[in-house]
This record gives sequence, C-alpha cells and structure tokens, in this order.
Amino acid sequence: MLKTRVIPCLLLKNAGLVKTFKFKDPKYLGDPINTVKIFNDSGVDELTFLDITATIENRRPNFQFLSQIASECFMPLGYGGAIKTFEDIEELLNIGIEKAIINSEAVEKPEFIKEAAEKFGSSTIVISIDVKKSLFGKYEVYTHSGKKATKLDPTEFAKKMEDHGAGELLLNSIDRDGMMKGYDLELLEKVSKAVTIPVIACGGAGNLNDFSEAVSKTHVSAVAAGSLFVFQGPHKAVLINFPTEEELEHIFDK
Repeated sequence: MLKTRVIPCLLLKNAGLVKTFKFKDPKYLGDPINTVKIFNDSGVDELTFLDITATIENRRPNFQFLSQIASECFMPLGYGGAIKTFEDIEELLNIGIEKAIINSEAVEKPEFIKEAAEKFGSSTIVISIDVKKSLFGKYEVYTHSGKKATKLDPTEFAKKMEDHGAGELLLNSIDRDGMMKGYDLELLEKVSKAVTIPVIACGGAGNLNDFSEAVSKTHVSAVAAGSLFVFQGPHKAVLINFPTEEELEHIFDK
C-alpha cells in the first residue's frame, strides 16, 4: 500500500462536476455520481468534493445530493463548502462523509475550529487554505472561492489552525489551479515545514512527476489534483482517469 495518499479533488457547482482555472471559468464536466463510480473501480483511496458556490450563495451544503454521492463512494470522503455549524458537520458525518473541509469559516471564526475539533475529533476537521501570490511575491490567504482577500499569511494561519486542533490542511495555490504546470513548491515547503499535522498539496499537478517532486522537495504528506484526473491530452478532453498502483509506486520509489 502506498505511503503517500493521492487524492482526486473534485469541484461541485449546482450538482454538476466542474473544473476551474485559477478559481475562475468553471467548465462543466458531467455527473459527479458517475465520476465516483469510475474512481471506485480505479482503486482510489480517498476522495474530496468542494462546492465552489455554496459559501458565495450563502446556503447550506446540499445534504440530499451529498448523501447520494456518499452512498456510491467506497472510499473515505471529504466535503467542503459552506460548513458553518456543528449541525452541518454532524449531518455530513451522518450521511457517511468522514472529513469536514472548512475554509471561510476558519478565517472568520477560528474558535469554531477549536470547538469542532473538540466535539468531533481532529481527524474530522480539515482546513482548506487557498493562497494567492501578490505581484511582490507575498503569499496571502483568500476565502469565498478565491474572491475575498484576508491579509493573512498562510504559514501563520496554518500554525494557528494546528493550535486550534485541525487534523489536516489542504493547501491550494489559486495561481496554479487548473494550469497543470506543477505545484508551488515554495508555498508548500513554507507551510508544511511550519506545522506537524499532514499537509495536502493542491493546485497545479500536470503529471505524475509533479506528485513525486512535491513529496521529495517539501514536507507535504499527501498530494491532490483535479485536472490531471479529469482531462486527457493537449486539448483537455474530458476523461475521468486515475493512475494504477504500479504507476504510483514507480513514481514515489524514484
């Protein structure tokens, strides 16, 4: 079994599967349920769904639809998007989702993270940190699907979330999202070496070598990708795919 987790990170908009580019221009890909079935057959060991409009539209997670996804999913499942209350987390757990991925609320109400970790356990609480780099090279945390600047430094924010009991961090580069030109290794290293909890690299993976590079050159403990698992070829034809265990073993054994 692989020591490094490789996680498809899938985006939802209005119950459809989409893929963004630098957090903009969502392209419709198809039915999330069918995608889950394909990943079940591919031996994926963990799956993440993020609803990219729930927070912006100020609505609760679509629990009925998420229940349909969870019932089809044979692997550990994480969900993020408009999680604001203990009731939201409890409902997610009740329908079979193991991890609550929290973004905007972690910035706006850090105490909520501490209380949620105490109530549901650190392993349930994942903090999604979306980061954009300024023209001057300074990293900044953004919320509301990359639309709201916070003036927070991602490394300091990551340490704060660890102190508040978060069990894991999903670290996503807005600038690299959908570009398939590799992870922001500088960002990954800065954050991952500052905390002791697992950090999942996200944003930019274009091939399997990007996975091994992130793991070998930074302190991340897992890698996530979207475009790599939903597109195929130079024209980005939609094709849900996942590497074989042998391919992944070869990459990480280098």
